[in-house]
Amino acid sequence: MKNTVLKFGGYGLILGAVVFGLALTFGDGLSYTTQEIIGYGSMVASLSFVYFGIKHYRDKVNDGKVSFGKALLIGLLISAFVGFGVGIIDYLYTTVINPDFAEEYLTKTIESYEALYSGEELAAKKAELTKQMEDYGGSGFMATLMFITVVLIGFIISLISGLILQRK
Repeated sequence: MKNTVLKFGGYGLILGAVVFGLALTFGDGLSYTTQEIIGYGSMVASLSFVYFGIKHYRDKVNDGKVSFGKALLIGLLISAFVGFGVGIIDYLYTTVINPDFAEEYLTKTIESYEALYSGEELAAKKAELTKQMEDYGGSGFMATLMFITVVLIGFIISLISGLILQRK
């Protein structure tokens, strides 16, 4: 199991880091909504290694058998690798590549709110967004949030993959 997790987790980590990093670096001209869709797409693509890792373990390592629990564990461990890669890239992006990301995000989002809202509603939306940005803290918290997001998506993919691939 260890070799399978290291192999497929490593593949997912590399793919997640590269694709997520490219999306962050070269997506500057895109809207934040489009960037978010690309980001989630890169996470799901990287987490596809969960399915392939469980299938490899079942077919090549464990004589065609894998329990749901073992499949779930393998999937979660692979997801943790992917989450680590995405979290590290997110941290590097917000500290080294674009340390002004939080301010830019706040400014552009407020500009989009100004087109949608007015008066008291606009003021409330601005205050809410500013408070959220303050609560999120620094790059470390944002990277941790990315890690948790990837692992949660990976958990769902692991559940589905475990149900599909389990054999006794």
